Amino acid sequence: MAASKLQALWNHPAGPKTNFSKPPEKLSYPQQIAVTATGLIWSRYSTVITPKNWNLFSVNVAMAGTGIYQLSRKLRHDYSSEAAAAKE
Repeated sequence: MAASKLQALWNHPAGPKTNFSKPPEKLSYPQQIAVTATGLIWSRYSTVITPKNWNLFSVNVAMAGTGIYQLSRKLRHDYSSEAAAAKE
């Protein structure tokens, strides 16, 4: 029962999977840098405060990881497009 609901959420047209299928040409460098920086800053903050907030830490590490992944997709797309244009 719970697995089917999670699967339905994952496969929903507006679900979390859509973040990873967005075309790289529509990604924004400033936005993804901000997402990554925010995730890293709040991850650090969550380990400095008392008591340490490990839930906040894990969410922000995931957010920083998503930003890094999207930046790498954008960079690969832009550099491969430039290389293809240079060969022509």
